[in-house]
Amino acid sequence: MKIGLTGLPGVGKTDTVMRIVRMLEEEEYTSGGMITKAIMEEGERVGFTVENIITGEVRTFAHINIDSRHKVGKYGVDLKALEEVGVAAIREAMEEADIIVIDEVGRMEVESSLFVQTVEDALDCGKPVIITLHKKSRNPLLQDIRRRDDIRILEVTLVNKNMLPYKVVELIKGETI
Repeated sequence: MKIGLTGLPGVGKTDTVMRIVRMLEEEEYTSGGMITKAIMEEGERVGFTVENIITGEVRTFAHINIDSRHKVGKYGVDLKALEEVGVAAIREAMEEADIIVIDEVGRMEVESSLFVQTVEDALDCGKPVIITLHKKSRNPLLQDIRRRDDIRILEVTLVNKNMLPYKVVELIKGETI
């Protein structure tokens, strides 16, 4: 079972994924992979961190103050941080976890060819995957993911974000029984 969660920026995709991970842990499933979180200063988003779910390692991989040749909007992107934490976390999950979590496949993350290849590898490895997808990006990786026959895309909205984790957990449990 591969589940893609999409939705508008700020709707709560990451919070939804974190709730799903906690609920799966209560069911004694191990999750691994990466979570991205916004860095907020005085109510304004100024960057993003990437976290390894298994180890808890966190690094800033995009920020308005990062000077990088890789820019997405106002953010400079530190591909090395993304690869050392995020890519490593996905690879670790492929080896050690029951469920692979990839939050998020977005415009910043696809700047890394190593990240793109690792996402493809994770989707092909045979384990359940929960992946969040940038809603509007036309990046080839995102288009390929949306076209896959083995992934179910669900949209996170303000209306369904409280119930959606229960649905996803049931889908994953039904697949792994």
